[in-house]
Amino acid sequence: MTTTDHSQRDLLRLATAGSVDDGKSTLIGRLLYDTKSVLADQLAAVERATAARGGSDDAAPDLALLTDGLRAEREQGITIDVAYRYFSTARRAFVLADTPGHVQYTRNMVTGASTAELAIVLVDARKGVLEQTRRHATITALLGVPHVVLAVNKMDLVDFDEPTFRKIADEFAGYADLLGLQDVLAVPISALDGDNVVDRSARTPWYDGPTLLEHLESVPVLRDPTSEELRFPVQVVIRPRNAEHPDYRGYAGRIASGVVHVGDEVAVHPSGRTSTVVGIDTFDGPLDQAHAPQSVTLRLADDIDVARGDVIAPAAARIESGADLVGTVCWLAEKRSVLGARLLVRVGTRTVRALLREVDARLDVDTLQVDAWDSVDTLHAIDATDTSSDIPPRSLGLNAIGRVRLRLAEPVVLDEYGSHRRTGGFLLVDPADGTTLAAGMVGPTLLDALAPAPAAEADDGWLAGAGI
Repeated sequence: MTTTDHSQRDLLRLATAGSVDDGKSTLIGRLLYDTKSVLADQLAAVERATAARGGSDDAAPDLALLTDGLRAEREQGITIDVAYRYFSTARRAFVLADTPGHVQYTRNMVTGASTAELAIVLVDARKGVLEQTRRHATITALLGVPHVVLAVNKMDLVDFDEPTFRKIADEFAGYADLLGLQDVLAVPISALDGDNVVDRSARTPWYDGPTLLEHLESVPVLRDPTSEELRFPVQVVIRPRNAEHPDYRGYAGRIASGVVHVGDEVAVHPSGRTSTVVGIDTFDGPLDQAHAPQSVTLRLADDIDVARGDVIAPAAARIESGADLVGTVCWLAEKRSVLGARLLVRVGTRTVRALLREVDARLDVDTLQVDAWDSVDTLHAIDATDTSSDIPPRSLGLNAIGRVRLRLAEPVVLDEYGSHRRTGGFLLVDPADGTTLAAGMVGPTLLDALAPAPAAEADDGWLAGAGI
């Protein structure tokens, strides 16, 4: 009898999204249940909860309760927060983010899908592609998620009608093509009964594609860490200064991408100073090499100035750094954007002060049209404390997607999100209360593909009068 080496399994990060009542929680519960990833006490609790909600003693457990963990979610029958679930098969391990369906919680999908390699977009077979379906597909494309599954759920309620499935799949495929989504698979399922989720359904003889789990187990996952360029954001500088280590100086953090070896020539950005890696230390002892996503401490040959927020990369790499950040954001807060507002920007492990200089474009996710605005010099045109009831003409509200231009108080590494997904993201934070206002991506994104960015304008001396 052979055994499976579970330590060698791939890890797939995925996210689910869809409109309210499309069956996301039931689908995830079905995956957990059918892959035997549910503990006996969890299942017993779900059976008791099912009975308490009016089910008979012999009724099938409501699998949605396996994921709707918040009391408010159980009472309303909806998903509010992003819930992370873990399950595995003999071939692969999975980390799944269950994101909300309500429009007001669309921002939560940005959190759930930001690290996903595959997105499952659910639709109700009776309703087809809805506005929220298009919104989730747009965010999936914006975040650069490489694989998408369209799960046409509740096929049992349309008698597993093939034309109904084909119509929905074709409509979504057309929209996905406009978004530039390359790998899209449509699967007809019934999460309630388990059709085509884990086991192939006899009620869809016209479907010859893989089941959902078969696809999840076989979709390509990037395994070779050497295929990406090294990025090592420094989290903390370690200097014990004790009798045992009087001169120790190490730079601790988690490798975002790539591989580092002892003897590698590296540069510290944004300063650009170069040195050589002379040691890689871990809790378990020194290493000759390390790769993403390991947490390590690097020691360099030269005593150069390295601080939290700096990024260590290959000396030969072409790294862009600067104090002018242009990127696309999804606005996450109820508070609208205000031109000229003083913000904090978090890029990797660095937090810097900044001004929101411009919002020059906004994407309509329903029509894929981009509203582009003429440039506005915020030095002369704004009141950052404006609290009037009128909606500013060039602002972003909750769930809006737009392009912003920020002037930072100091330079940072500006990796383009399209090339460096792990280091090309940033957050906008309200310095007054620490609220996260927006999540963004550095450089060109889907928005720019739909409406190319305008030519850069000369603005020498702008920072000097901005009051950062």
